[in-house]
Amino acid sequence: MGDDRGLVLVVEDEPAIAELERMYLADAGFGVHVERDGSRALESVSRLRPAAIVLDIGVPGMDGVEVCRRLRARGDWTPVVFVTARDDEVDRILGLELGADDYVTKPFSPRELVARIRGLIRRAAGSPGAEARRIGPVSLDPARRRVEAGGVRVELTATEFDLLEHLMSQPGRVFTREQLLSSVWGVADYSSSRTVDVHVAQLRTKLGDASWIIRTARGVGYSAAGADD
Repeated sequence: MGDDRGLVLVVEDEPAIAELERMYLADAGFGVHVERDGSRALESVSRLRPAAIVLDIGVPGMDGVEVCRRLRARGDWTPVVFVTARDDEVDRILGLELGADDYVTKPFSPRELVARIRGLIRRAAGSPGAEARRIGPVSLDPARRRVEAGGVRVELTATEFDLLEHLMSQPGRVFTREQLLSSVWGVADYSSSRTVDVHVAQLRTKLGDASWIIRTARGVGYSAAGADD
């Protein structure tokens, strides 16, 4: 099993699904560690420092929502992809207080899961040569993966950061939800476009008074405020 791409912690209590995830991730070059209990998973994050976490929402001991909440509360922003059996839980697991990066709904394609993990890890690594940006009170430094609003640091997940960076890269341009999914998430499953709206809501909440820089083009998509705004 290769580990040149980093270690992925899989938290899944169904053995068949856990083995499927392990096999596909290992074939893609990731190291994989599997836990079947939420409490043990939380301990493993501290010990193993994984590059990403695949987290089933319904694991025993401590459910996935609580695991993610505790990670974020202690300042751990390891990228998290939730696995859920119910599509109606999407708003909950991507809720403003959790800071999840992405999700897949059972049954899911293992190849799609691997693609999303790759994208998350790539984005979390940052873009050392990218140009720093500023719109109004919001500054974004791609090299340090740092965002400030009014001089105060704003803690963002990898996905939130890259969504904001993409919008700020072309101020005033309206991006459709499909364009954002393709460019930021790296996926072509446009049926999951609701995740864009949830992440925009997260960004606006975290930016607080500076949230005005993110504009809604009703029925189309989103943009960052332009020079004339």
